[in-house]
Formats: sequence, C-alpha cells, structure tokens
Amino acid sequence: MLTRLDIERLEEENLAPYASRSRESKGRVYSEKEHNYRSPFQRDRDRIIHSTAFRRLEYKTQVFVNHEGDYYRTRLTHTIEVAQLSRSISRALRLNEDLSEAIALAHDLGHTPFGHSGEDAMHKLMKKHGGFEHNAQGLRVVDKLEKRYSNFPGLNLTWEVREGIIKHHTDYDWPKIKEFDPSVPPSLEAQVVNAADEIAYNNHDLDDGLTAGLISEEDLKNVGLWNRVYKSTRGKSSSSDKKRRKYETIRRLINTQVTDLIVNTEKRLKKIGLKDINSVREMEKNVVGFSDEMEKDNKRLKRALNQLVYQHYRVVRMANKARRFIEELFKTYIRDPSQLPPSTQKKIKEDDLYRAICDYIAGMTDRFAEQEYKKLFIPHERV
Repeated sequence: MLTRLDIERLEEENLAPYASRSRESKGRVYSEKEHNYRSPFQRDRDRIIHSTAFRRLEYKTQVFVNHEGDYYRTRLTHTIEVAQLSRSISRALRLNEDLSEAIALAHDLGHTPFGHSGEDAMHKLMKKHGGFEHNAQGLRVVDKLEKRYSNFPGLNLTWEVREGIIKHHTDYDWPKIKEFDPSVPPSLEAQVVNAADEIAYNNHDLDDGLTAGLISEEDLKNVGLWNRVYKSTRGKSSSSDKKRRKYETIRRLINTQVTDLIVNTEKRLKKIGLKDINSVREMEKNVVGFSDEMEKDNKRLKRALNQLVYQHYRVVRMANKARRFIEELFKTYIRDPSQLPPSTQKKIKEDDLYRAICDYIAGMTDRFAEQEYKKLFIPHERV
C-alpha cells in the first residue's frame, strides 16, 4: 500500500533538488485535511478532471470548429496531449510529474468557445469592463466559478497549480494577477507545461492543416525543420502512402523537439547549478527551453503555420463567424438580461452585468453557443 507519506518520501528520494515537492506546497486558500493516499498535486489533478469546465473542453475549438469533422483536435484532445508531453519531459528532468500534469490539464480551462477568435472578441467586448484574458479566466474558473464543494467556492487548488495556470505563457498570453508576481519565474514544472503546449499546438495544427487540405507537403519544403525530418522518413513508408508518411513526420517532429528541450534544459541546469525551488524563482528568466537552433527552427515553423493555416481563407471565415457569434450573443444579453438563465441572473447581483455575461459565454462550448445563437435569432427555432 502506498500512502501520501510514502509518495512524499519517494519525491524526496527521486526528484531533483530544484523540483517542486508536494510536502513543501504553499497550500490552499481554504484549509483542508490532507488525503491519506494522494499528494496535494495528485488531488488537484483529480479535481480538475472531474470539473465541469474540463468536460466542456471536448466541444471547444482548437483551430477547427467542432462540426468541421471528428478527426480534428479539440481543446480536450489538445489538453491530454500537453499533459502527456509534460509528464514525459518532467520525468526525464526529474521534476514533479504530478504538478506538471495538473497544470497541463488546467491550462486551457479559461478558453472561450471558438478558440482565439472567440477570446479576441471577448477581450474587445470587455475592454472597458475589466478585460478578458483566458489564463485569468482559467484561474477564475478554478477559484470561483466551479461549484462542487459545500465548504468553499471553486476547486481550492494548491498555490503551485494556480500559479502554473496564471503564468502559462505562449505567444497569445500575457497574464497579470497581483497575487502572482509576473516578474518571478514559475516552477520548472510550469515552465515544462509552457514548452509542451507550444510543441503540441505547433505540430498538431500542422497535422490538422495537412489533413484538412489547407496545406501540402510541397508548401512546407522551405521550412527547414519539417523538410529535414520529412526527408528522413523516406523509405519508411511506401511512396503512395502519404498518410503514414505524414504521421511518421509529425511523430518525429515532436520527438526531435522534445529531445532538444530535455537535452538543452539539462545543460542549462548543470551550468546554473540550481540548489532548490527558491533558486528557480530567483532567475531572471525561464530555465526550461530549446537550443538556439531549435528556437529558430520553431519560429520559422510558426511563421509558416501563420501564413499557410491561420490566414487561410477557410480558417479566416471560421474565425470571423465565431466573432460574430460571440458579439451578437453578448450584445443581446446586455440589452435584455432577462433572456439569461436564472443562475446567471443571480450572478449579476454578485458581480456585475458585464462580468456575469462574460463568464456565461466563456463557459459555453462551440456547440452550445451555436444552439443559443439559433434560439435567439432564428424565428422558427425552439427556445
């Protein structure tokens, strides 16, 4: 039998000195008795998986809206992929896998329906009313909006997981919350999730773009990283089996990037000589990262994705349609809040009109937002 105390002992024996230890957690906002058989980070992971917001990720857009096809990634499948990469990287670096997994599973809980176009629309609508940023919304979800416990609001997660949520940083995210000093780097486990997220969405958006026919292998011949890995798959699959060669290339791309990240981060750690978690937070910038060469390759890959996928007319059409959905729903609710369900009308009294409507729409799935739009604007649709 493995108890929480055994887990803490194993962490002390096996983790690197600069890894986060569950025994040293800064704790929760609301005091709780520790679990007999789970560490605090394992408990957080389980709470996130059982949350309503996590289940809704199944019908939230990654790049392609849900009805475009069953093959394409959703926020849920993307989240699972990020969690898997985060665990693998953390294990190799002797970091706390449970903390990385919990942060990874929660990192997209604050997303609106329809991906970044939905977030852009919400940010514009909320500009004069406190703004909208999906990491801050994710923290709001786990701190307040989830209603699952009688003794406290939200999920009452540990400080370390909450920090990982708010300090999740990609090209799209600039979180600023007073409780978590933005000038202080997060844990190495949170930094791993940042890198794993980038690896996942770059390669899987590439995969989905190829599958959707938005781009072809020929379009990518000048993208160095893709071209090198693609050429190395020659002879592994028959020339007529393009699908298998694509899968092989994507798999090798992910492996190449993950390996570079692990090797380069390990070199940095040895060079810096971090003593403990406190020395991580004293650094001026993140420690987990790619080599300079891979960083350049990734930037070229992202530029290609932006030009070939994100600016493709079909994706632009989906994005603009999504913005209209969000904007029209929001403006309609503002004009007449009586159209909102009773639970949201109650929140208007607790927060304010704009924030309550923002929370309501941000929590929608793509499917629910589309249904709500039809109910409000299509005359013969049942309400």
